[in-house]
Amino acid sequence: MTKSIMERVAAAKAAVPEISADEVKALLGREDVLIVDVREDNEVAASGKVKGAVHVSRGMLEFRADDSTPLHDPAFARDKTVILYCASGGRSALGGQALQDLGYGDVRNLGGFQGWVDAGGEVES
Repeated sequence: MTKSIMERVAAAKAAVPEISADEVKALLGREDVLIVDVREDNEVAASGKVKGAVHVSRGMLEFRADDSTPLHDPAFARDKTVILYCASGGRSALGGQALQDLGYGDVRNLGGFQGWVDAGGEVES
């Protein structure tokens, strides 16, 4: 059975718990928390990113997160709370589901970057 991308996004959003901007604000700076911006380079360049977030485009996420690849980023660890966001929440939900498939236990979806900005979240270039 074929699924559309929007059906896949809906399934991912159901599988990856949401987290509010206020909840994320309370977690900023903790060593056991990793915030990941999965937008493309040009999106991050145009608007900045959540303060302290690691930028890994959605297409590279699994390679950076899996410690069996030479592209692994040591910031990723399966015992951390990993919070993802993108522009609207779709790519971050898909990315969160992929991390769950890789054995990450506590993965959350912040949703869209603009929601973070609107909630007064700190942004860095």
